[in-house]
Formats: sequence, C-alpha cells, structure tokens
Amino acid sequence: MSEEPARWTQATVYPDMWTDPDDDPREGPAPEGELATLEDYLTSYRLTLRMKCEGLDAEQLARRSVPPSTMSLLGLVRHLAEVERDWRGWITDGDPLPKLYGVRDGDFDGAVAEQAVVDAAYADLEREQAATDAALAEHPDLGERLGKDAISVRELLVHRIEEYARHCGHADLLRECVDGRVGQ
Repeated sequence: MSEEPARWTQATVYPDMWTDPDDDPREGPAPEGELATLEDYLTSYRLTLRMKCEGLDAEQLARRSVPPSTMSLLGLVRHLAEVERDWRGWITDGDPLPKLYGVRDGDFDGAVAEQAVVDAAYADLEREQAATDAALAEHPDLGERLGKDAISVRELLVHRIEEYARHCGHADLLRECVDGRVGQ
C-alpha cells in the first residue's frame, strides 16, 4: 500500500482546478487601471493561499510534506506575515520592526502542530497584511519612491504579488502531498 495520498479535487467542471468556476471566490469583474489590477492580483494570491490551507488540521498544516524541505503550509502563512512586516520597513525611513518569529527561518522552524500556533499565524498574517495595505494606501502614486532605498510603490506591489504567487506554487505541492488535493 502506498503512503501517497490519492489525487483529488472538488471541481467537477475542470479536473485540474481547485474548485468549479462558479464557486471560485477569486472570480469577478476585471479591475480598471494599473493600481486596481495590481491590488486584485495580490488579493487573489492571498485568497489562493488561504484556500490551499482550508480544511486541514494543525498537524496537516505544520507537516513538512515535501522533504527535505522544511516548508509547511503553516510555515508559509507565518513567513508571509513576517515579510508583510518587513515590507513596511522598506517604505519608511525608520528602524525596521522586530521580527515576529525571532531568528532567521523561525517562521518555518516554529510552525508546530498546535492549534494556538495556527490561530496566532492567521491573526499575525491578517494584522500584517492590513498594516502594510494601510501604509501603501497613503501612496496611490505608483511611481512614488519611498523609504531609505527609494523603492517605488509599483515595485513593492509587484514584489508582493511575486512573493505570494511563488509561495502559492509551493502550497500546491505541499497540499497535494498532505492529502492529495490538486488544482490551481
């Protein structure tokens, strides 16, 4: 008997999709304008990560399902909370905020199978996303340069999208190895 989980999806229309198009909360009207488009992509990738984590318990979320990698879905949630906080430091002239999870890779290393850790990770992510969103909302000009390194708002938004998109790819593999669920 194989220890690999059987591949499955909830989609009935397209077998390679996570869910049917009519049930996909990421579907909606196309945004107008560059800023709205960038924000829409970011929102979609954030939602995709959450969808990849839905329905799993603390052990499954913390499982390092693609050895030898130390990544887990819970570690990704914690990592993205950490980088959201870090990005705010890019757009200010002040000192960076302290790390959420301490030492380098603490976001992955501390992702243990405890419900309190899971709950805290989601709370951290929501708080840090909201704080970074609020900080950037004060700068609607995509060409404006911010912080010590004079990063443009556009560059930071594109980098945020890239970071979430890359980690959604990791989440695809991690989730499939946890319980076999596949899809975009």
